[in-house]
Amino acid sequence: MKRRDLIRSAGLGIAASAVAAPAIAQSAPQIRWRLTSSVPKVLDAIFGANELVSKYVSEATDGRFVIQNFAAGEVVPGLQALDAVQNGTVELAQTPLYYYVGKDPTFACFTTMPFGLNARQQNAWYYHGGGRELQDAFLAKYNLVGFLGGNTGTQMGGWFRKEVTSLDDFKGLKFRIGGIAGQVVAKLGVVPQQIAPGDIYAALEKGTIDACEWVGPYDDEKLGFVKVAPYYYYPGWWDGGPTMNVVVNRTKWNELPRAYQAIFEAATAYANADMLAKYDARNPAALRRLVGAGAQLKAFPPAFLDASYAATNELYAELSAKNPEFKKVNDALIAFRNEEYLWWQVGEYPYDGYMIRARTRG
Repeated sequence: MKRRDLIRSAGLGIAASAVAAPAIAQSAPQIRWRLTSSVPKVLDAIFGANELVSKYVSEATDGRFVIQNFAAGEVVPGLQALDAVQNGTVELAQTPLYYYVGKDPTFACFTTMPFGLNARQQNAWYYHGGGRELQDAFLAKYNLVGFLGGNTGTQMGGWFRKEVTSLDDFKGLKFRIGGIAGQVVAKLGVVPQQIAPGDIYAALEKGTIDACEWVGPYDDEKLGFVKVAPYYYYPGWWDGGPTMNVVVNRTKWNELPRAYQAIFEAATAYANADMLAKYDARNPAALRRLVGAGAQLKAFPPAFLDASYAATNELYAELSAKNPEFKKVNDALIAFRNEEYLWWQVGEYPYDGYMIRARTRG
């Protein structure tokens, strides 16, 4: 009797396993997504963030959730990445949301704003200052879900074919500049140009534009701007802490198992931290090489910075008067920025300022 009972119990166990197996398979389905980026592969610090996300998502799911990455132009042009996610051409994209201010200026708040947050503050606002909740509510209208996918840190002010020493030098200047900052400099007589990363060098070389901004030394060296525009200005006041956003089709996101969502979110958070670390590690040597190749480092004239700050506040007031969504998000961002700098002026800035001076003394 005991042997018959044992066999029967074993049989019941096998039957239970046969029932459970399909349920397990359903909870970990085989999924293939495609990601389109707004940048070319040569910009490895940015594009590499996609590869990190794909790597960790695949490894954490034993290869059941795979994301295939495409550079700008391989599926759609770089400035159409968000549209491709909306219309279902791809499931997700790596793209700065400020590329889409033509749809709504509020998009810019979730990448970076002129005279806005630095990289650490941008992360703090998103993760712990209400930024994520504001972004989620805004992107829902476009059937999107958004995540932080990297940050470059404060960017350079860009490459100029001719030296600029006064406000008059900026008037009529054709300047490739991203996001809402183009509307700011337009108030100063600049002619802003929105050009995808892969097309900037050709436009600068041909004289279609007089100046351009991209990121900073590590990326700018790769794109070769020093060969055609020797004056390298700083700081990029419009890119104090620019986020590289990752946007996902909301319908597709909601179809993912919760475990896959958690894995994806953790992977993007790692890529977000890793990108900033890469730029911080690689920019110093790249800057030295650029100067050796003929780059002439120049600070923007104080009058240009002051006029830009005034024009920025003027633009924010204009946009807020006609766009309640922009006003809500930007007001929250500025309030957070002002509070953050209460701490920065006591802790971070004095320490950094002292160390910058001290290092020259050995």
